[in-house]
Amino acid sequence: MAEETLNTAAQESTTAVEVAVVAEEAAPAVVCEKDESPEEKISESTSFKEESNVAGELPDPQKKALDELKQMVQEALNKHEFTAPPPPPPAKEEFPSKEETAKKDASTPATADLSEAVVETTEEEKATLLPVPESEKEAPVPEPEKEVSVTKSEKEVPEKTEETEHPATEETPATPPPPPEHVSIWGIPLLADERSDVVLLKFLRARDFKVKDAFTMLKNVVAWRKQFGIESLLEEDLGTEQEKVVYMHGVDKEGHPVCYNAYGEYQNKELYNETFSTEEKRTRFLRWRIQFLEKSIRKLDFSPDGICTIVQVIDFKNSPGPFKWELRQATNQALQLFQDNYPEFVAKQVFINVPFLYLAFYKLINPFFTQRTKSKFVFAGPSKSAETLFKYIAPELVPVQYGGLSREGDQEFTSSDSATEVVIKPATKHTIEFPAPETCTLVWEARVVGYEMTYGAEFVPVSADSYTVIVQKSRKLATTDEPVISGQFKCDEPGKVVLTCDNQSSKKKKVVMYRSKTKVTEPIKC
Repeated sequence: MAEETLNTAAQESTTAVEVAVVAEEAAPAVVCEKDESPEEKISESTSFKEESNVAGELPDPQKKALDELKQMVQEALNKHEFTAPPPPPPAKEEFPSKEETAKKDASTPATADLSEAVVETTEEEKATLLPVPESEKEAPVPEPEKEVSVTKSEKEVPEKTEETEHPATEETPATPPPPPEHVSIWGIPLLADERSDVVLLKFLRARDFKVKDAFTMLKNVVAWRKQFGIESLLEEDLGTEQEKVVYMHGVDKEGHPVCYNAYGEYQNKELYNETFSTEEKRTRFLRWRIQFLEKSIRKLDFSPDGICTIVQVIDFKNSPGPFKWELRQATNQALQLFQDNYPEFVAKQVFINVPFLYLAFYKLINPFFTQRTKSKFVFAGPSKSAETLFKYIAPELVPVQYGGLSREGDQEFTSSDSATEVVIKPATKHTIEFPAPETCTLVWEARVVGYEMTYGAEFVPVSADSYTVIVQKSRKLATTDEPVISGQFKCDEPGKVVLTCDNQSSKKKKVVMYRSKTKVTEPIKC
């Protein structure tokens, strides 16, 4: 059961809080954050390269499976199987009751004809049994009856032939078959172009390239989307209360969109009650969650060489415990829907601020996972979360609350201004130099991740006759005091700004990132 839960979370990681609940149930009493010791650290999974979505680059068995699935989809489209309603249950008319049968027979003309035929036959039989007088034997009585009989049959046969042959030529013309139905999923029409292959490959990979299973899943997904009303859901206004819980922010180093899941926000009792306190509110949350995922998927590039998966970052910090049954109920529903209807949309699953006992739990069940599944899992304890994120996401794109430089509001720097990372060894000083040409304003920012460190800045002019100017006095700095160190200096002469970072402890620290730029200062007109 643990394997199934974690495997599902790896496939559709938007509900990874459910995995946290499972881990907490396995060991609910203790939470350990001593992730500095080597034995408590889980080594990073072997890098997993995403499979190609270019049909020509697929192995032969996968090509064959894709072709077979496309053929099955085409036949289903021709027969309108995707949108056809389910067959109705057997009608009662096929098995009428005795009363209905007797009533129907009494009112049917064929029954009266049959009775007359029986009566006529009986009289004829009686006539053959009674003795016939000699005078009546010579009378030509049978001949007129025979002639009437023949004449009647001769009249009925042509009439029936004309009625059956003539209308047949008019009522059964050769009608062309209806055109194939049009079915789209995530905005991509089935069997339209190369993007359709990318969609079909998701279903094949979700079912280990078992064509019939993949086709069944596809039909079920199309039916569910119609039943759930996905297209109309995209237009619904479901509020903005959950924007701090689940949100998209930036891309990773390979261009995948990154989705952050901060379930610790539900420690806010007002937000929790507003989201989960009633069945109606839980249903609204579920609809919002699906709407959010649908909108995120619509922004992906489904071309064979494009980006069609998402990186999920799951923050365990302050995540609710296993006794929040309302949250568990809602996430269980979401988990099942994501598992059944959104195959292969996760590129990487990064768990941060993970409690120690969850890491131990993962070690226990790790051997049961396939290498493909394990390669998508990355775990980091509280003190390793920032540097773990930086392995996959550039620091300038990581939100400031997770150790990066990206923050809201107007800033001197944007996500296009790249940052440089540097490691500061124990008991050493490291200097960072920013050149400053004449008549400019130099701006910079830096971020220290780790324990306390001493930081200072000064301007050193090029000219030997000028004096060094202290820009910022040396002071101890902790990551919680000032997440991002910002500064600027107006230069009236050529020189450089030097930042000095002093790691006085015996542990390795990082000035994880720093960046700078100059702004030209226009001379003041008198």
